[in-house]
Amino acid sequence: MGHKKDKKQGKGKTDKKKAGDGQSVKKLGRKEYEKQLALLQAELVRLQEWVVSEGLKVCVVFEGRDTAGKGGVIKRITERVSPRVFRVIALPAPTDREKTQMYIQRYLSHFPAAGEVVIFDRSWYNRAGVERVMGFCPEEEVERFLQMAPLVEKAMVHSGMILVKYWLEVGQEEQTRRIEGRIDDGRKVWKLSPMDLESYGRWYDYSRARDEMFAATDKDFAPWYVADSNDKKRARLNVIGHLLAQIPYESPPRKRVVLPARQKPGDYQEPAYSLRHVPEFTPASASTPPGVDAR
Repeated sequence: MGHKKDKKQGKGKTDKKKAGDGQSVKKLGRKEYEKQLALLQAELVRLQEWVVSEGLKVCVVFEGRDTAGKGGVIKRITERVSPRVFRVIALPAPTDREKTQMYIQRYLSHFPAAGEVVIFDRSWYNRAGVERVMGFCPEEEVERFLQMAPLVEKAMVHSGMILVKYWLEVGQEEQTRRIEGRIDDGRKVWKLSPMDLESYGRWYDYSRARDEMFAATDKDFAPWYVADSNDKKRARLNVIGHLLAQIPYESPPRKRVVLPARQKPGDYQEPAYSLRHVPEFTPASASTPPGVDAR
């Protein structure tokens, strides 16, 4: 009986994983994770209503190494709220025209207006990270950026914007495990680019760039918050909980929802023509993508 009890508890409650400070923590089980995530996402809906009601302007920046889990955190923040309020910005490489602009210019148009939460999946800090490490810009431009970024962010905050900056930190072993997991996974292989592989080999160049970025841009009015993302589930809960704590909010009054009575069919009749229904999916067809001849 005792053996069965231990088995029933599941690995999620007995496995341990090292945290960023070297201490072992219990791995979070899926049921507990989903329970806590649901509670936090309900709070994000309350926050959304308050942001709209009060006309708040919120800007959230996510940075970190490749595979640190930025996309996963952002997805859990946004999957239960309105995309018209929570906007995610993930800009592609700059065009030839944008390369001639003032560096911050291409980001300004995406800053939040009243009643919006804008989330940057990588941001103007590309200049202090990937652009610097990969040699896409001269060192003097990086130094100029590190001097100017706090001034721009101070202006953002003084304009009434709430600015929150997160760095997701992942260890070398966990990053390797995640990248190797993408290589043979047809769902994730698109995430691997030659740039990602090149970046993987430059771990300490990125470490030095990160350290200098923190030293120059971690200010009281716009601090950096570092989240250990070696455990993705805990990182998501930690970041969402922390984000909610950075924005004082209340619940605007809600009207009780009452479903109206449906109209009677009257003279309506189902059409006589047949419709083209989507066929039932069967596991036997899973190996052949839709529209592809199996021969």
